[in-house]
Amino acid sequence: MTIRHIFAALFCAALLAAPCLEQTAEAREATPTAFDPVAHKRVVEVSEQLRCLVCQNQSIADSNAELAVDLRNQVIEQVKAGKTNQEIVDYMVERYGDFVLYKPPFKLSTAILWLGPICLFLVGLIAFYINLRRRKRLVHESTKPLTAQEKALADELLSGRKE
Repeated sequence: MTIRHIFAALFCAALLAAPCLEQTAEAREATPTAFDPVAHKRVVEVSEQLRCLVCQNQSIADSNAELAVDLRNQVIEQVKAGKTNQEIVDYMVERYGDFVLYKPPFKLSTAILWLGPICLFLVGLIAFYINLRRRKRLVHESTKPLTAQEKALADELLSGRKE
């Protein structure tokens, strides 16, 4: 790989990650909440429950991606409209699906998210146990008892006597 290829790969990676970085030059900030601190706290609480659909590893409160800013603005508007936190979250789930939640509920469509790690761990544990038993069997089958001559030589070597 040449230096040019490395720089091109780094440039492409930077372009793909740009919406998720906090210090992007083009990122728009959410409009400041011009209402009481209690409402602002509600906006932050709801925003921290919702995942940024662009970054996927940040909440919309942490992300400066354009979609996250739009979602935060929607949350602000809904708080101003007097909706409860649960109504706002339900609206976002209805619109974007369970994926928008950081803690998706346990149901049939999200069961793999909850049970997948446990199943993978159990499969790994069973595979480890089977492999261990197989290796033990192979070692046992490949060993044979010492002959009288080999036993005498081993005793001699262990006692420190030399012929």
